Amino acid sequence: QVQLVESGGGLVRPGGSLRLSCAASGMSVRDYGMGWHHLAPGKQRELVASIINDADTKYADSVRGRFTISSDNTMNTEYLKMNDMKPEDTAIYYCGNTKPLNGEYYWGKGTLVTVSA
Repeated sequence: QVQLVESGGGLVRPGGSLRLSCAASGMSVRDYGMGWHHLAPGKQRELVASIINDADTKYADSVRGRFTISSDNTMNTEYLKMNDMKPEDTAIYYCGNTKPLNGEYYWGKGTLVTVSA
């Protein structure tokens, strides 16, 4: 059974940093790739960053240069380091696999990030 559990969200001031974690079970983060999406109030869910095969990374224009996605294959965990955060980064952040596993895409329950003074 596939399970993805996000953690690390919270309240941070503009310019601050957070690191989100996504612990995976039942699926290899290296083999299936992982991505972080965020869902902001009044908007559709948007891909923020993705990684596959440990090195192939992609970022949304809004976060490039500020966010870094990485994987720890021994822990089967994916991370999203967010620096220089802005109020518009406020959203629920979800992790999910990039390549389908048996035709399925899986999501965690999300972690809330709030950027506010």
